[in-house]
Amino acid sequence: MGTHYPGTEKEKNTLNAFIKLMRASESVSGRLSRHLAEANLTTSQFGILEALLHLGPLNQRELGQKILKSGGNITFVIDNLEKSGLVNKSRDPNDRRAVIIKLSSRGKAFIEDFFPQHLEKIMEELSVLSEKEKKSLAEICKKLGLEK
Repeated sequence: MGTHYPGTEKEKNTLNAFIKLMRASESVSGRLSRHLAEANLTTSQFGILEALLHLGPLNQRELGQKILKSGGNITFVIDNLEKSGLVNKSRDPNDRRAVIIKLSSRGKAFIEDFFPQHLEKIMEELSVLSEKEKKSLAEICKKLGLEK
């Protein structure tokens, strides 16, 4: 369903694109979140585990930037992952104010097993798109996501 706003063609096109983007994002996110919930993970927790798996240990600030979360929120998410035994925290020897986060052995085993399963779910969600459409979508999303 598009907009019923009686504005200019440009305004209606913009609103329609925005509405469809938000609805598609919420729809896909909702379905993928159910898969994460089955593994007792939030989207943020998965993002941190995935980043650590593919990038190695990172400081807390870098992790927040990677998954687009604020300092307070990222601290909460990391603390919960640490309580679950999936990550370890240590002080950065080069900057004692910084905290380095790395996967625990349990966390590494977990995300190495879970990531391919979740990737399969993501692939299922995007299977309605051709490879060309996926590339176009990625380019469009990157363009929209760049800071102005």
